[in-house]
Amino acid sequence: MSGFSSKVKNRLTAATLALSVFGLAACQSSFASSPRSTLETIPRTLTVSGTGKVSVATTKTQVRLGVEVQGKTAQEVQAEVAQRSQAVVELLKSREVEKLETTGIQLNPSYDYSNGKQEIIGYTASNIVSFRIETANAGNLMDEAVQAGASRIDGISFVADEETLEQARQQAIQQASAIAKKQAAAALDSLSLKEKEVLGIQVNGANTPPQPFNYKYAVPTAESAQNAVTPVEGGEQQVEATVTLQIRY
Repeated sequence: MSGFSSKVKNRLTAATLALSVFGLAACQSSFASSPRSTLETIPRTLTVSGTGKVSVATTKTQVRLGVEVQGKTAQEVQAEVAQRSQAVVELLKSREVEKLETTGIQLNPSYDYSNGKQEIIGYTASNIVSFRIETANAGNLMDEAVQAGASRIDGISFVADEETLEQARQQAIQQASAIAKKQAAAALDSLSLKEKEVLGIQVNGANTPPQPFNYKYAVPTAESAQNAVTPVEGGEQQVEATVTLQIRY
């Protein structure tokens, strides 16, 4: 009986060894038929970026102005601000300005801190609006707004019209793409490599912020208001775009 068991054991061992050898041969065969290296299956890529910049002449002026009043009571200053602001807004509407909107309304107490006490001695109220107008008409309109009741001009900036800006955006993107392609060609050529195809394109920016201008407005006197118009000269606005390319070689 023990001899029979020994024979069975030997046969099982032989079968297991045969299966192991077969499995090893199969693995070797599979490995031989697979790519020689995993690296060969990964596409070789180069990533490059280019930035395009286009300057365009500005034709419009963005203006922020408003009314500020100081007085003894909140009701007094608020009523005067409302009256003068209404006159300014009606003037701006009559001149058909663009993008007219209220950008700030405030009413704040003024304090006196003498003798170690805090005491309200009055109030300051303001109403600020912003709008766009052709630069050629900006100076004259600001003078008229002051005459209508505006008492502060917070600043101006210059912008081009939307059609010009859109054309500049397209040009900036084209410039950025050409620069990126040129950089890729130079890098690959120096390494004796050749471009095969573009795998990815990313466009960032095409930003067109208004051109800021530090402008201080001097309220005209009665004499100067009759004889002169506040000069406002526009400038250039820069449009910038960045294009990133992923290129297979």
